[in-house]
Amino acid sequence: MPRKNPSFADLLLQAPWWVSIVTAAITYFVMGHLLPSTETDNPIINMVFKALAVPAPLFTLFILLIAPFSFFNSRRKAKQLDSQKSIETIRQLHWRNFEELVAEAFRRQGYRVAEGGFGADGGIDLELRKNKEWVLVQCKQWKAQKVGVSVVREMFGVLIASHADKVIVISSGHFTQQAIDFAAGKSIVLLSGKELLSLVYDVQTKPKIEPEKQISCPRCGSELVERQAKRGNKAGNIFLGCANFPKCRYTN
Repeated sequence: MPRKNPSFADLLLQAPWWVSIVTAAITYFVMGHLLPSTETDNPIINMVFKALAVPAPLFTLFILLIAPFSFFNSRRKAKQLDSQKSIETIRQLHWRNFEELVAEAFRRQGYRVAEGGFGADGGIDLELRKNKEWVLVQCKQWKAQKVGVSVVREMFGVLIASHADKVIVISSGHFTQQAIDFAAGKSIVLLSGKELLSLVYDVQTKPKIEPEKQISCPRCGSELVERQAKRGNKAGNIFLGCANFPKCRYTN
């Protein structure tokens, strides 16, 4: 969905709490002391600079008030990630909380994360930066519908246009085979629900996620995987089917 560019307050709210403290100190110094004491050849500019000393305390106070909100927002995101127990609890999250969960997971991997507001098409949900690497992320919290190739093609176009190093598409569900085939050999990483669960497990402070047990097909012994019914009264429902399909047509 389309995103609006984040405001200055939004950026501070997403940043660590101490960023607001540092920003407030710099603001007070620049507006209250540096600029008012600066003399130029233009009397109008000099007047404006001196006038900035009056609202400087108000701007500083406003920025300082964001610090506690930023602190509790960070704590909330951390608690949200650490409380996840399974892919089902992740799928039950609101789409915005889902994006926050993904952002926090990458943040704990050492990435600098910027959330939302990138591009008019709304295709980019997160920006990740580590060292010189620049990664774009799109989150798809699709519980039943598989993420198709059209989504991956769109993100490939964003990758080419932006000149980013890599694109990651993350879903709480699954990707179609066409999407997987299209991403192969490109700077596109597809993370399905299973890989996302592993990512969350790896960065949880005290892992609460129980490792998924592999369920075997009673007929041929192959793994049972989630599939989506496409026809009949149960169209759209998720069921377990043999990974060896069509040789084995067992379903549960």
